[in-house]
Amino acid sequence: TSLSDRLKSLGVTVGTQNIKSPNSRSESAYPIEQTLAGKFWHTSSGDIFVVETNYKADFLRGSIKLKPTSSLEIIAAYARSSDIANLNMDQFAFVDTETTGLGLGTGVYTFMVGIGRFEGKHFRLAQFFLREPGDETAQLAAIEEFLAPCEAWVSFNGKAFDIPLLNNRYIINGWPVPLKDAPHIDLLHLARRLWKARLPSRTLGDLEVNILGAKRSQQDVPGWMVADLYFDYLHTQDARPLLGVFYHNEMDVVSLAALLALMADMTSNPLEDQIEHSLDLIAIGKLYADLGKFDSAVSIYQRSLEFDDLKNGVYWQTIKELSFLYKKQGNIEAACNLWEKAAQNGQIYAHVELAITFEPRKKDFCTALNWTQGAIKII
Repeated sequence: TSLSDRLKSLGVTVGTQNIKSPNSRSESAYPIEQTLAGKFWHTSSGDIFVVETNYKADFLRGSIKLKPTSSLEIIAAYARSSDIANLNMDQFAFVDTETTGLGLGTGVYTFMVGIGRFEGKHFRLAQFFLREPGDETAQLAAIEEFLAPCEAWVSFNGKAFDIPLLNNRYIINGWPVPLKDAPHIDLLHLARRLWKARLPSRTLGDLEVNILGAKRSQQDVPGWMVADLYFDYLHTQDARPLLGVFYHNEMDVVSLAALLALMADMTSNPLEDQIEHSLDLIAIGKLYADLGKFDSAVSIYQRSLEFDDLKNGVYWQTIKELSFLYKKQGNIEAACNLWEKAAQNGQIYAHVELAITFEPRKKDFCTALNWTQGAIKII
């Protein structure tokens, strides 16, 4: 018998007319559009499923209102983009993506893109979801439309991951990249500057709990599970397990807005803001100093030394940094006062600075020699 006859005897059919897809949307008992309260957006490239959620601008994420009201001048200077300080809050796009992998290669899809933007007294969040990879062009078209009023990005590690990956999807499909080269506030980098000394971890989830005072519900899923849940959905078309992924993405975007609001409050007026931790104030002082705002940095350091929670090592390190700020300002007398205080505590750098000050500046060689010998004795 022929090979064809032998295959038929084993139950193999010829052609594709009798093959039914196990992933057919019409056969799914739990399709995405019936599992979540979303709707289809119609674009020139097809339909895309979108879940929209609206928050009031004064909604509290933990203890922080969503909409920033303080100046972004210091944050703009840190981000090296003066344009940021001149933008209205309605022009910022808060973005977080859920992807099929952690790389930036052509095979990694942004199967969910959550973008929030303020519209007057409301925060409008849209989550653009790929029911299947073939929906990608419709997703990109809808995102481009949603971003039309925006001029800048706000993300958490988006400079290294979310935005390059999203840009790749546009480039692969031969489309112009929206908000190309737009100003970008990556809150991850600023969070590391502000809370590195106080918090062992600065993930967004940890910042929600320890900084915003917010907790997620049990509906949330850990980030490492997200891609697997999407792959399972593509296989089964059962959208129920994705409820936790939508919640996870929604909370990420909402927390971005609240975190920016808090950072703006802390950095724009640190001496008036009710900052509770000395380490936070010291971090802001360092930020001001690095930006060349020495007078403000001095005032911030001085205030931080008034806190009762300063540990001994942190106290003397703050004295050291403040003394060098005085030196940069040319206020040698104030610097010497701190160096003498530190020298009495056995700080060698203070002996060195005093010796340098008394020898070439004041020509008091005897005093300079005493400070030098004091340092040698400690060593």
